[in-house]
Amino acid sequence: MTGLNTTELAARLAVSKARISQYVSEGKLDGCFSGEGRGRRFDLDKVANALGRKLHPGQMLGNGAATRDMLRDLTPSDGSVSSRPRPDSVLPASDADRYEMARTLKAEEEARRLRRQNMAEEGSWVLAEEVQRHTARAMSQEIAQFETVIRDAARGVADTFGVDFRSVRKVMMDEWRRYRAARADAVSLEAQSMAMTAAEHEDDV
Repeated sequence: MTGLNTTELAARLAVSKARISQYVSEGKLDGCFSGEGRGRRFDLDKVANALGRKLHPGQMLGNGAATRDMLRDLTPSDGSVSSRPRPDSVLPASDADRYEMARTLKAEEEARRLRRQNMAEEGSWVLAEEVQRHTARAMSQEIAQFETVIRDAARGVADTFGVDFRSVRKVMMDEWRRYRAARADAVSLEAQSMAMTAAEHEDDV
């Protein structure tokens, strides 16, 4: 699904979400979006035309495109040398382009933040820290249950062969803990060597 959701569109236009909903209900944005409700997606260019608004470069950016456009070396069409600074030079603090670039970068970060928030609310993905917490909780419960199994097994061995329960349990727990330590080290090394997939790189949020 492409286009901007209501939250993102409101941020680009510097208006409230309620105002966007008002535009929709008044029919001002007819033909500018697809879907309904939370699934509604807007075409920014069509919205701007429908509202008669001229978008600031920071409002039109997408995946850093506007920022890159502002940074490229601008050469006049007649071939003469431009007096504007090269893209790899540092702009003076008082330069107007530096201010515009800062505004554009700020708008880009805000759009990325809203996109992450929207995707999380829609369930498209979850935060890694949330996954880590849930996984750690589930693993702790599983380990506790397994150690209960070890205790019961030690009791069964002790009763069957007439040996000391605590000794049997200690042997079994020592082996289990050595195994856990070795597996934890192996999983940690595997996690450190993992790289982002092509899809993760492409979906830069």
